[in-house]
Amino acid sequence: MDSPFPKSSSSPGEGRIVVDLLPNHTSTLGHISYQYPLKLISPSPKVDQASVLVFLLSYGGGLVGGDQVNLSIEVQSGAKLSIVTQGHTKVFQSVSPDVVTRQNLKVHLKKGAALCLLPDPVQPFESSVYEQVQIFNIALGASLCLLDWVTHGRSARGENWSLTRWVGRNELWACDTPDLSKSRLLVRDTIILDSLERSTQLQTLQESMYKHAVVGARDFRSTETREKEAASPQLPIQSWRATRLAQERESNLLWSAASVRGCVIVKFGAATVEAGRNWIGSMLLQEGSIGREFGEQALMCVR
Repeated sequence: MDSPFPKSSSSPGEGRIVVDLLPNHTSTLGHISYQYPLKLISPSPKVDQASVLVFLLSYGGGLVGGDQVNLSIEVQSGAKLSIVTQGHTKVFQSVSPDVVTRQNLKVHLKKGAALCLLPDPVQPFESSVYEQVQIFNIALGASLCLLDWVTHGRSARGENWSLTRWVGRNELWACDTPDLSKSRLLVRDTIILDSLERSTQLQTLQESMYKHAVVGARDFRSTETREKEAASPQLPIQSWRATRLAQERESNLLWSAASVRGCVIVKFGAATVEAGRNWIGSMLLQEGSIGREFGEQALMCVR
């Protein structure tokens, strides 16, 4: 029996999100679609919701070896979108190093638009092969907060960076024209973790991670002016810093920060996933702009 429904024009793993701005300056979901193994869920909006919220999921709780996911996102002028997950993005074992699991994300932020992408970390299982490419095209006046992190695997099963290969690339492009043409590259950040292509003179992948269970990067770009730290009461900030430094020493947490072409990039590593989560969550809560601009719902994965 033939199906009465028209065939989908999209391919497996394809998804699309479009966020519009209503006349009352409220962000609304203009379009959402997805195909297996990708799954997108957007809860019913609340009256006081600061941004559209979308959960990025996968059927079965993870990506099977060879899965391909391609997601495109477009946030119209002045609109805001928050993307979160409901747990680690698990990457299951590949039958061979040639079977690659891939996720591709392409984002277009129009003038004055804002995106907050704070997912749980990717969790590559033993013998998994994974590649991720995320490209952000950012118009003048648009803002982006991105967290991209990966764990050492399933510690309960004794996994410790037992993956075969993990590659993550993030690119931020500035678009100076309304149609997002004539882009110029701001940042290209690539991490390659490979347990096979290492000479005998080099450390193993596990040794090179220096007992860190999670590593990641946070990228932040905004054209908005921010209040100087001196405007806040000094005593609470000093107390917070002292507590944070003590936690960093206890959890073997290392981090660095750099400002590149208007983007702030923070790299970090921690001895446990929870230590990394608590640290980045504390930093975002103290800075305050994510909760203020996107709502507390945007921070659920780092609390």
